[in-house]
Amino acid sequence: MGDAKGDSQGDDIKSARFRKLQKKLRKLVSWAIRDYNMIEDGDVVMVCISGGKDSFTLLDILLFLKKIAPIQFDVIAVNLDQKQPDYPEDILPNYLTEHGIPYYILEKDTYSVVKQIVPEGKTYCSACSRLRRGSLYGFAKQIGATKVALGHHRDDIMATFFLNLFHGGSLKAMPPKLLSDDGQNILIRPLAYVEEKDIIKYANYKQFPIIPCNLCGSQENLQRAMINDMLRAWDQQYPNRLDSIFGAMQNVAPSQLADRELFDFENLQLKRDEHIRVFEGENIQAGQIDEQLQQKGVPTAPDVQTFDPTKYQKTKAPQKSNASQNAESQKIPTINPLI
Repeated sequence: MGDAKGDSQGDDIKSARFRKLQKKLRKLVSWAIRDYNMIEDGDVVMVCISGGKDSFTLLDILLFLKKIAPIQFDVIAVNLDQKQPDYPEDILPNYLTEHGIPYYILEKDTYSVVKQIVPEGKTYCSACSRLRRGSLYGFAKQIGATKVALGHHRDDIMATFFLNLFHGGSLKAMPPKLLSDDGQNILIRPLAYVEEKDIIKYANYKQFPIIPCNLCGSQENLQRAMINDMLRAWDQQYPNRLDSIFGAMQNVAPSQLADRELFDFENLQLKRDEHIRVFEGENIQAGQIDEQLQQKGVPTAPDVQTFDPTKYQKTKAPQKSNASQNAESQKIPTINPLI
């Protein structure tokens, strides 16, 4: 009896943790969709599903939001079977059929193409990804999908940012929403606010039938792996650092950088008014102010205003009475409800 009771309590704890995590992920995805207007009324959203934890999580959450959203949109799962060796072809069709999810499985042997074009010893990932995207984006237009949903999460976005910063000489990452270069597709990343560690937990709770990404034997890009290790180390040592970095990516100040295409440095003009701010201090020593400078209005003896250091001193706030302090301590803080 004791063991049964203990097992039940353990299940309840796991269930409570899962519900909390599920609620968190659903909110983050909802906020990303809202902030970037990712999904609109009448959209047909094509979810690119690879069989990995990210795309399974994305599909699962979008299907839930479809049921409760104030707008109507449809979700279609699309997978590209690239004919990698030992690829389990039945896993995705079985899962999607079991859950009643509309889907397409596209079969195309891009694996052989990748092997031909990538030099021996190099990673296949980049070429494989380019070929996959080309096939999927073309198919999105073919079936009338208005949005293409990708499973990149917050860690992917930041890793790409640092890859481009360290190795590409550019400040760019993966935007949450993007018009493809040819203008034929709008790509969305609803997991943009979600951390990978939460996706790992969620996928474990849900027991998704994960298909490994390294069936071809290729290893992860070494530079990206090092960036990911760096981000994980930062997250452990400085818990708020990644939040700050991602926040910075949403708060860009072009005038404080050096890109001449983003900001017109060349044509900056003074906008001075008639008010002269006189220097505050004890004295000004002037020397070598020649006639040429004087003709341009540079004074030989600029005015000086007496410096009063006391105006920079902080004034002490009046001490509150005990009754006032007690009243404040009993106040209940107002918390804005999360929508």
